[in-house]
Amino acid sequence: MSELKDMYRQIVADGFPDTMTVTLGKTELKYRKRVWNVGGEVRGLRYGENPDQPAALYELVEGESDVAGKSWRRPGQGIVSALTEGQMIQAGKHPGKTNLTDVDNAANILQYLARRPAAAILKHNNPCGAAWADNLYDALDHAFWCDRIAAFGGAVVLNRPLDKAAAELIASQYFEVVAAPDFEEGVVDIISARKNLRILHLPGLGRLEEICGTPFLDIKSLADGGLVLQQSFVNRIRSVDDFIVASGTSKDGVTVTSRSATKQELEDLLFAWAVEAGVTSNSVIFARNGATVAIGTGEQDRVGCVELAIHKAYTKYADVLAFRRCGQSLYELQQKAPADAELAELLDAIQEQTRRERGGLPGSVLVSDGFFPFRDGVDTAIAQGVTAIAQPGGSLRDYEVVAACNEASPQVAMVFTGQRSFKH
Repeated sequence: MSELKDMYRQIVADGFPDTMTVTLGKTELKYRKRVWNVGGEVRGLRYGENPDQPAALYELVEGESDVAGKSWRRPGQGIVSALTEGQMIQAGKHPGKTNLTDVDNAANILQYLARRPAAAILKHNNPCGAAWADNLYDALDHAFWCDRIAAFGGAVVLNRPLDKAAAELIASQYFEVVAAPDFEEGVVDIISARKNLRILHLPGLGRLEEICGTPFLDIKSLADGGLVLQQSFVNRIRSVDDFIVASGTSKDGVTVTSRSATKQELEDLLFAWAVEAGVTSNSVIFARNGATVAIGTGEQDRVGCVELAIHKAYTKYADVLAFRRCGQSLYELQQKAPADAELAELLDAIQEQTRRERGGLPGSVLVSDGFFPFRDGVDTAIAQGVTAIAQPGGSLRDYEVVAACNEASPQVAMVFTGQRSFKH
């Protein structure tokens, strides 16, 4: 067994060159491999997605592209790729590819949430939970309790300097990475007690509004060695005024229009659509009061994704009840209940409360990264107490989808985003 564990401790020599040049027509983009002096040794990435995959991180250092007539992100605007030894306050086992791509995708989300203190906790390049609030502690606390199970070993990324209250929450849990634009005095002492925690000081996380709206050149590698180039996703919904009133026209020429969303519903939809930019498609997000409630990711059909998110909401809601009542996870409680009548009674009460309160979903809003091809996904969400929905629109059955919202009692609001937010 110890030999198997060794694979996760090893550092893979990457063998990649120190520099890389990408030629796009007449434009040359020059990149430099990022390495760090860790414990007296010069090291690059620990390894790639898996321990037997060598990997290297490159930073754009020279060249400005006008490919496709676009203005792209430029040298000097790096956040994760510009990480220096000085910004690696505590290296832990020093980062691998997955650690840094989690931080990068969190920045991708937080760029749209810059106007308020916000926190995102990521695992496997998807958010476990995200929230914004009037202060950083509340944002982090709400993000954590969205899914404390998935947050175990995750990356905590913040858009405001880490303060003492939030630091104590981080120190009380197991995370692999914490990244913030700055750290208040004494805070590093609190979190550095976790020796394997990677602590990253990334000033760019406090200036995300400077790059928000400017795309980067997104290069996807194919399994056959080919490449796909695309403009990165740029969120067009920057304020509640950017949403489009949802309507649809039937084959008979009858047009139906959704009820108007309330101010709070629009704010929650705005927040959730920002988080959607960092979620693997097909995906949906339930949110309430500026925090995610449940996130469904990577499903092949949309109604299935809604069902997955609902299942997760019920499971996580019951887990929180169990943890707060007896200090045990839902799974621990389920294991012990058959041999303990008192715990069995507690488990029954928790499961009944979860069903009665529908996993905490009533009063939430829902966003979907793609349109609803049928009304089944909408009906499924409405049955859980959703009050408002945002989706791209453009389906042949928009009429049926809007009608499903209008037929609900009470009526459910719907808005269109006018863009899809797939992330493959």
